[in-house]
Amino acid sequence: MKAWKAALIGGMAAWMLPGAALAQAGGPVVATQSGQVQGAIEDSVVSWKGIPFAAPPVGPLRWRAPQPVAAWSGIRPATEYSHDCMQKPFPSDAAPLGTAPAEDCLYLNVWKPAAAKAKLPVMVWIYGGGFVNGGSSPPTYAGANMAKQGVLFVSFNYRVGRFGSFALPQLSAANPDGLFGNYNFMDQIAALKWVQQNIAAFGGDPANVTIIGESAGGMSVHTLVTSPLARGLFHKAVVMSGGNARTATSATLKEAEAIGENLARAHGIDPAAPDALDKLRALSAEQVTDGLSMIELFQPKPGPRTYGGPMRDGTLLVDQEQAYASGKFAKVPMLIGATSADMGGKTGFMIAGAREASARIAAQKVPVWEYRFSYVADSVGKPGAGHATDIPFFFDNAAIKYGAATTPRDVQMGRTISAYLANFARKGDPNGAGLPAWPRFTAKDDTILDFTPDGKAVAGRDPWGAEIDAAGPSQR
Repeated sequence: MKAWKAALIGGMAAWMLPGAALAQAGGPVVATQSGQVQGAIEDSVVSWKGIPFAAPPVGPLRWRAPQPVAAWSGIRPATEYSHDCMQKPFPSDAAPLGTAPAEDCLYLNVWKPAAAKAKLPVMVWIYGGGFVNGGSSPPTYAGANMAKQGVLFVSFNYRVGRFGSFALPQLSAANPDGLFGNYNFMDQIAALKWVQQNIAAFGGDPANVTIIGESAGGMSVHTLVTSPLARGLFHKAVVMSGGNARTATSATLKEAEAIGENLARAHGIDPAAPDALDKLRALSAEQVTDGLSMIELFQPKPGPRTYGGPMRDGTLLVDQEQAYASGKFAKVPMLIGATSADMGGKTGFMIAGAREASARIAAQKVPVWEYRFSYVADSVGKPGAGHATDIPFFFDNAAIKYGAATTPRDVQMGRTISAYLANFARKGDPNGAGLPAWPRFTAKDDTILDFTPDGKAVAGRDPWGAEIDAAGPSQR
């Protein structure tokens, strides 16, 4: 029996066990549209983990848009993370994976305060990793501490690497609706649709959803804000180190198809053969991955390219710069920013990009608040906040990230930033009682909120603004 069939049958068998065999955690049971799930309670927070939001994308579902989940009977346990999506883990990742990667990975996680009665604002996290790495299981991505601030927090997995971005002429011909190639973004939209259909049963408000992403996740937020296929699925957006609001790739469909043909040839498959796609789907997950990680993005292997990243398909992934300039995007309140020592430096893609994106979107009369994260954990010491170092503080998870080395100042910085974030999720404005005022961004005033190295939140005119502008448009 093929491995994908075994995975499907094994997974379905687990889902269909009697409720008595599954109800071991003793936590609340919630009925989703596909079946009941039982979570766990810890420290005043209820969590449900490993809930399927789409069918396993294996076998004939590899390189297809996410398909509906098969309903299950009984009560499914939801107390552990599922597998992160198939990849070669990146050894220097700021948030190492908590589970072993696998191709069967389209699952999500939910946290909420146990005592909540009213509908809660919903925050949906989209991880980074260059579209080739990342997952929802890293401990610093946990949503328990945001839940304690009255937010229902959701995280999910989306396909990465060649599983998330892949094109072939046969796939294009088989999907005239244009739903091919960018399976990573299709998964993100599928997760947001699941939220709309199911989150009320968990106590969340489907009419008050905030999406938040960092790095590739921040680029994904720009993709979702500008994509016609994501309209109405969220109401606020946060871009952390997501670049300059231009399309995340320059690859055209034809270029992406040529890269897919290179992958076929690399495995001895004639890309023009009628059964080429069947043979590619028969490759093992390890063969498709072929060692791809963020290392290869910066140090490409010699020979023809076999991975190209997201592609501009015109249906889901559109020209973002044109969409923002023309006003054809979801005009939702946004927080946008980067770290002080982000990739590309002071005048590079992340920092200058956040400035460009803020100006472009604010020019359309959309509420925008820009930030710069300059704080460095006391145990790190060296100056300059590196890429992704803001994530543990945004989610009030500094103690999870730094453990025994966490200082009171680290904790306070996390409480400050996460309070702004919770306020934004609640009412579309980060300001609130006990917090320094954070003015809306306009190109004229050029005001940002800096989370400073000494642990404060200080609003003022961007001190790097003139230097960034003099350097010209940021480049990816």
